[in-house]
Amino acid sequence: MSTVLYLDTETFSDIPIKHGTHRYAEHVEVMLVAWAIDEELSAVWDRTADEPIPARLEAALADPEVQVVMHNSHFDRTVLRHGMAVTLPTTRIHDTMVQALAHGLPGSLDDLCTILRVPVDKAKDKAGKRLIQLFCKPQPATYKVRRATRLTHPEQWEAFKEYARLDIDAMREVRKRLPMVNFTPTERAMWVLDQKINDRGVAVDMGLVHAAISAVDEEQKRLAVRTAEMTDGVVASTTQRDALLRYILEEHGVVMDNLRGATVTRMLEDESLSPELRALLRVREQASTTSTSKYKALLRGTSSDGRLRGTLQYAGAMRTLRWAGRLFQPQNLPRPTLKQWQIDAGIEALKLGCAPLLFPDVMELLSSSIRGAIIAPKGRKMVVSDLSNIEGRVQAWLAGEDWKLQAFRDFDAGIGPDLYKLAYAKSFRVDPASVDKEQRQVGKVQELALGYAGGVGAFVTFAAAYGIDLEELPNKVLPHAPESVVTESDSFYTWVLKQKMPTFGLSPDAYIACDVLKRGWRYGHPAIASYWPELEDAAIRALLHRGERFRARKVAFVASKNWLFMELPSGRSICYPAARILNGAVTYMGINQYTRKWERIKTTGGKLFENLCQALARDVMAHNMPAIDAQGYEIVLSVHDELITETPDSDEFRAEELSQMLAANPPWAPDMPLAAAGFETYRYRKD
Repeated sequence: MSTVLYLDTETFSDIPIKHGTHRYAEHVEVMLVAWAIDEELSAVWDRTADEPIPARLEAALADPEVQVVMHNSHFDRTVLRHGMAVTLPTTRIHDTMVQALAHGLPGSLDDLCTILRVPVDKAKDKAGKRLIQLFCKPQPATYKVRRATRLTHPEQWEAFKEYARLDIDAMREVRKRLPMVNFTPTERAMWVLDQKINDRGVAVDMGLVHAAISAVDEEQKRLAVRTAEMTDGVVASTTQRDALLRYILEEHGVVMDNLRGATVTRMLEDESLSPELRALLRVREQASTTSTSKYKALLRGTSSDGRLRGTLQYAGAMRTLRWAGRLFQPQNLPRPTLKQWQIDAGIEALKLGCAPLLFPDVMELLSSSIRGAIIAPKGRKMVVSDLSNIEGRVQAWLAGEDWKLQAFRDFDAGIGPDLYKLAYAKSFRVDPASVDKEQRQVGKVQELALGYAGGVGAFVTFAAAYGIDLEELPNKVLPHAPESVVTESDSFYTWVLKQKMPTFGLSPDAYIACDVLKRGWRYGHPAIASYWPELEDAAIRALLHRGERFRARKVAFVASKNWLFMELPSGRSICYPAARILNGAVTYMGINQYTRKWERIKTTGGKLFENLCQALARDVMAHNMPAIDAQGYEIVLSVHDELITETPDSDEFRAEELSQMLAANPPWAPDMPLAAAGFETYRYRKD
């Protein structure tokens, strides 16, 4: 068994850590290095006391055969490189935070100690957090001593060193208690590539970033002046929420609970609003565009060489192992509302300082242009490709929806209809060729909203995002729907009212029309619809008969000790911690997406299918990423199912070749119909 070095650092930088690890590390001082070898007592090397590096620590760092265990190693190895000129190859590192995330657990060491019942002195833990605040960042400007050190606070410093040492003990114990089922050689190699991508970063057009921030400031001032004029000085700016709500009530007699974006958008759809109130709400809508804050994140996080690093978190979406965005949140970029030629012209106008002369809504331009801040350096280009409708393909492949698999193959071959038209046609048993543009949009919402057992609520949510008028929907849907389906939906609506369930503010006919579309999609996808209860049943049986494996088509469930594992065709598992049956339902412990707290979560067959499809879609892309990167298409970012690569600006690197590699079938899914499409550019954009 190889030697293991456990390692942790305590650091100081005048750059806030929220600006990103790499910006922080450019100004970092490594004060303490806590360490231990194997099961030996942990120790702390105090670099501020001019102590020489302990001989055994120095030897372990230099020995390529010694495995280095760290928690959140991306931070520690980056500050070691910048602050101590120590470079640790990721192939030597075992990261307990990544190990936890890969098994559906939170990344925080403190949280893991609680969940895994690692004994921790809570009083010392709280004291440790105070000591980090004291020693690891500048003190407020009002303090006489702007930086606390070993010399200014000697007693607290000794306690700080003990806290650092205890973190090593906690990390070592956490590692023993974490599962290893998903830390396969394949996933370890994927994480190594992920770290390479994060270290590589993306090039940022800082000229655009500075121009955008200036434009935001100027536009906010202009909108504030306009607000004051429109309200006769009663409200100085639309960002004054309470004052604006009060003004709207007193002057216009309209009650609004809040001024959140969705609420304002809904109000603007009300044709009975006076022109004056409509204009005021539009100013509020412009002034509160939060997506423009991403420019400030780019400014703060970009390193001195003009590249933004550390934008992806491996397994940040936890159970599915999909990547999560960090810093400027690339996974959550706004959908452009302007045409690409307008965006291109707008970027040049922003950099010249004349955007207000050409664009009536500068905030809309700024929101639409955010992708354009990511660029290719001189002499290089970006080659981008996106897996086409990958979740829909995975759904059909997993469930065995044979007609749809063939439909994908026909569409890819250029001989089949558009899949969104086909979804609508299947619901109403009509010829796809007869489906018009509006009906296609309905079919698109059906595909996006209903594949995971979504009902009327899910349809309403997606319909709003795609601009479908739900109150107009009955006229377009009900006359063409099978009478039996309309009758079923009508009866269901009556039942919903009796149960006092939500109707999402819809009129009776609009609710029934949405439910008709739901039923039509399910009847058109019998294999998928029947898979939802099959998955839930297999999970329940596994929890009732721990240790036994229960198949549900291409996956299997097994419960072992305190875990439920869904074994995927790709060779890894989706992990559900502390899974058990409560009141007949499958439950597990996880982070509630609304409260952000670790609590018990109920799941269903539809949610299990969603986890499964998103995980497998990720595995398709992940399987092909190493070969793509090795071929010279240097991956700099992934956004959902899209890869952004950077290459030499030469003809040998082509979007068609990247797409072909991205859509290559993995050995565990040789018959899954896959397709990808992309483009080449010098400035990132939405295709």
